[in-house]
This record gives sequence, structure tokens and C-alpha cells, in this order.
Amino acid sequence: MTALHLAPRPVVLLSRTPLGTDTSSTLAQGGLAASLGEDDSPDLHLADTLAAGDGLCNEKIARRVVEAVPDAVENLIRLGAPFDRALDGKLRLGLEAAHSRRRIVHATDATGHQLFHALLAVARRTRSITIMEGITALRLAVAEGGIVCVLAVLDNSVFALPTRRVVLATGGLGGLFCDTTNPLASFGHGLALAACAGAELADMEFVQFHPTALDISRRPMPLVSEAVRGEGAVLVDEHGDRFLTDTRGAELGSRDVVARAIAHHLAAGHRVYLDARQCLGQKFAKRFPAIDAACKQAGIDPAAEPIPVRPAAHYHMGGVAVDAEGRSTVNGLWACGEVACTGLHGANRLASNSLAEAVATSAWVAASVSGTSAGWQWPRVPSMLPLRPDPSSIRQVVSNALGIVRNGKALSEAVATLLPIAAGETTAADPALVALLITLAALRREESRGSHYRSDFPERDSDARPSRLTLCTAFESAVALSCQRFERSC
Repeated sequence: MTALHLAPRPVVLLSRTPLGTDTSSTLAQGGLAASLGEDDSPDLHLADTLAAGDGLCNEKIARRVVEAVPDAVENLIRLGAPFDRALDGKLRLGLEAAHSRRRIVHATDATGHQLFHALLAVARRTRSITIMEGITALRLAVAEGGIVCVLAVLDNSVFALPTRRVVLATGGLGGLFCDTTNPLASFGHGLALAACAGAELADMEFVQFHPTALDISRRPMPLVSEAVRGEGAVLVDEHGDRFLTDTRGAELGSRDVVARAIAHHLAAGHRVYLDARQCLGQKFAKRFPAIDAACKQAGIDPAAEPIPVRPAAHYHMGGVAVDAEGRSTVNGLWACGEVACTGLHGANRLASNSLAEAVATSAWVAASVSGTSAGWQWPRVPSMLPLRPDPSSIRQVVSNALGIVRNGKALSEAVATLLPIAAGETTAADPALVALLITLAALRREESRGSHYRSDFPERDSDARPSRLTLCTAFESAVALSCQRFERSC
């Protein structure tokens, strides 16, 4: 979207894999939140967003996003987005958790896939966009406080792309966890690039766990969209009993509340299922074809039996700290989408606000980039560059310490484990660096709020504020904590 908004200015678009593969965007099922209904308004969308964000949203940014999204949806339609429509030709609007109105536009239950490929087709036809696939960015070189190039690798050859302007749109970090709906390579690559360039990061502790991932051995775990609960499906245990409440609306509570309730029930030795038989029955396959296919591939028929589910790491509310135009604290570096922290989501993202944020803020980022100089200088390439990253060796450490319920002891132990890996020269270094940043932010936040729950600090702190840190301050804190642990052990 940013590249398209910049046309006809020339853009080089780098992707580690062929575009459309190994990306969370194409896995997005639920849809895009926009106040398009006759009973809806940006004010109502804003109120729901602020409530879900649990006191940490930037209200000014949130208002700007929700007011921009309806026009952004119209622009997507012009670009070929095949959103579902009702019999009268109007956009079909769905209901998801913590929304007070039906405002989710879908393309069946594969909105991300349909939207991504519609935009990709336009991008491939746009002469100003050069797409380079199979490229892994290793570092952003900085001189005199600003970006001067991207250092990258193709096959086994390292090369430099001189530039004064870089936009990060690298997605999330669910691949750091054992149970995740994200591609396993999504470890927060853009966050590592930004941190090593000196950028400030914000709200790193807030990782959202989707309550209902399909509970099978496949990774990433297929998502059972919130839209299924929006149609009336209920959560039950192995006895068929609802364990949240007797009221209909419990399944559509905020994601953090529902995820913790399911996690608690699982920890007590139960199984958890999503039962859509009464509300959808044989209509399930038509309404949710992608979910139906994933279930049947696992030997489950949603029309005839409950769907086994469990929470999984799904979305990161934190990211590169950016201003209202998407600019980071490093000159020449912008961030857009999940890798950015705009302040829209606060402590807990409202369902389907992620695609909404991406399509709204991409226009602002493009406008900001186009207003800057394209000059460049030949960079000095460092003698040592990191290896291609692989998060597999640290997933268990991250899952144990940074799951749905956290505590100070486990977080401190994780810091001691992750610090030497992050400072080392292995394929796990950059993933460990991102995990270390999350862990330190979680240690600092001595309260429970939104998606961040501390069993040793279960109450909400009324004076808490958004958190900020840099690579330098993170390593200082990590070293100090490790020294304290060493002194205690002596």
C-alpha cells in the first residue's frame, strides 16, 4: 500500500520470500474494521478501540485512523478488493469481539489473502515499483544519525543498497512462540533492524494471544476466526459445558479476557472446543470455507462436531515507536503496519483493527516519505554482519516466560538466558534480541493491563504509561539484572 501510494515515485520493495508467501497478511481471516453501517460512526468505532486498548491508546491517532478507514475501504475496492456483499449490493458487515456494531468487511474468511493478492497484482503492474524477492535484510547502516543503506543478502552474497529512506513493513513476532498463528519465520525481524539502527521501541511487552487457534500439531496454527463466535458459536469443554458464563455475549469479550479464561481451563486439565453446530450447522462450509477446509484436513467436521481450540501468539501491539506520519526516531526510517507502534492499539488490539491501521497509515507514511530528499552516500559496510536469523532454538524460553500469564521470576531467568545469545554470533542472535526487549519491557511493567498479565502484579496501575526503550538501555538493564543474579548466587 505504501509503495502504491508513492507511485509514480520509484520504490524498491524487498521481500525475504516470494511476495504472498510466509506472511501474516495472507493469513488474516477476520477482516477489516470500518464504521460503514447506518447505525455506526467513527465515534463508536473509536470508543470500542479505546476500551480494548485499556487506557494506553493514543486517542488522537486512534481517531485519525477510524475516520480514515471508510475512505480507505473505498480505495481498496477501486484497487480490486473483492469484499463480500449482501443481496442488496451493500458491503456485508460482520461482528467480532468487543465491537458494539457490525463493522467488519470480509472477503469470505480469507480477507488477508484476497486483499494482499489484489494489491500485489496492481503493484506488479506499476512501473515505479521494483520488486526484489529472496532478499534478507541484515542491517540498516546509519551515519550521522540517519539511514544510509540497507545491507542485505541474496543467496550467499552480501550487498548494499544505498538509500536515505527506508520503510519497514515486516509484520509481527509470533514466530518467537511455540504456539502461534504467525509464520514461524516472523520473529520481529524489523524490530531487530530498527533497534540495531538506534531507533526507539514502544510497548514491547504487549503481545496478543488469539483465543481460538485450531488445537492441532500443525504450525503455524490455523486460526478459527473471531467471526465464527460473532455468528453465535460458543466455547465449551470436553463435557459440552460452557465455562465462561451463561450469557450469549461472553464469547465476544476482549481477546485478553477470553484467552486467559481458556488458558485457565486448559491448565485445569480440560479440553476446550468452539461449538458452531447450533448457530451454523451445515452452513459452516459456505460461510467459512477456509476454516472448514483446515478443520477437515485435520479430520474435524465443524458442522457435526465441536472444534478443538487453544490460545496462540497472534499479534504484537508494540513495535517501532513512530509519530503521526510513521517516522521513527532515526532520520530516514519509517515503519508501517504491525512492526510499528502508532498508539492505536494500546495494551490490547481491537479485532480487525490491524488491517484497518495498515491501509490508513500507509497513506500517511507515503506522504511523509515523498516530502523528504532522496539523496544518498556510499556506506561503509561493516566487516561483521549477522547470520540469517532462526528463532527455533529460543521458542521454548520465550513461551515459558512471555506467555499469557507472566511473573517476575520467570522473566528474570529469561533475561539471563537470552542476553548472551542476543550478544553472540549465532542464527538465534537477532530473535533473542527481540525476545530480550519484550522480556525487559514486561519486567518493567509491574501491573496487569490488556494482554500483559503478571501473576505477581495482578492489579492495574492507574498511573501507568506507555513504555519506551532502546537497544542501549535494554542491554544496560539486562546486564544489571544479570549482575544482580550473579551477586545473589554468590
